[in-house]
Amino acid sequence: MIIRENKIQVDDYFLKNVLEVEGEKEVFEDALFFDLEHYVYRKPICIGVFGCCYYDKKKNEINVTQYMIENKKESLDILDLAKKYFQNMYTKEKKKYIVTFSGNNDFTVINYLLEKNNVDYVIEDYYKHIDLQREYENVIGKNIGLKNLEKLFDIERESNVISGSNLAKTFCKVMKDSDYMNRMPQEKKDRILLYNEQDVVSLFQIYVDWNKVVNEELIQKEKEEAKKTVYKSKEEIHNQ
Repeated sequence: MIIRENKIQVDDYFLKNVLEVEGEKEVFEDALFFDLEHYVYRKPICIGVFGCCYYDKKKNEINVTQYMIENKKESLDILDLAKKYFQNMYTKEKKKYIVTFSGNNDFTVINYLLEKNNVDYVIEDYYKHIDLQREYENVIGKNIGLKNLEKLFDIERESNVISGSNLAKTFCKVMKDSDYMNRMPQEKKDRILLYNEQDVVSLFQIYVDWNKVVNEELIQKEKEEAKKTVYKSKEEIHNQ
């Protein structure tokens, strides 16, 4: 198992820009930012990378934890590590929310695998889910992918985007060949971990800069709708 922990200093943010949830601005301080890389073939097969981070207000930094499997046996071990991580974050760090992007897919995978492997833990019994894709759709009225949302927030990635299908192929090989990870170049392992890390860090950045970008999008949407209303009114007058 590859276990990777990293601390990332946070740039200044303003509370007025932070996404408000349940009437509260400080929810992000009690939240985990969560993303999985996984392999699904008809049904969930394994978690390839578990990635999660949280904000440490005292140190003004993000603490990132990642687990990546190196063989089939560890596809079970990663579930135990995920359970212990969530338990520790809930009891010791007092986290109560999980922030994702289109997280229903990740929850479907991890919940299925936890139940299948008799790991007694239900994440939703302890954490409330905040899905940034759904939050954006509720406000703007259209669907959007994470990479396009990152562009709106001027988030630049250090690594190239890796497609979900390529990641799935990688972890398919890991599950079938116990020596595959030993032959994989370290550069590729680092690239996968960095990609996942940037996914969870992006969630935090989007969350704390939410109003700065989404409010502008909302204003633009309202202007476009106002133009359509004016055009429709003129057309109705013309047809009378």
